[in-house]
Amino acid sequence: MGIGISILLIAAGAVVAFAVTAQLSGVDLDAVGWVLMIVGAIGLVWSLLAAASIRPFARREERVVERP
Repeated sequence: MGIGISILLIAAGAVVAFAVTAQLSGVDLDAVGWVLMIVGAIGLVWSLLAAASIRPFARREERVVERP
């Protein structure tokens, strides 16, 4: 799951949880929204950790020059 998909899930979950006022029999839309936001947040953290492990901090090598 990429960063963009994770943000999309968080946004869609927020819309479903906070902005939709429709009632469906057998479906709690607030719970569906919260689940989408949680899954999106987990995916976002996972994507950021994966990106950080691929590109570790650049280390500067020091060269030792011996002079005769």
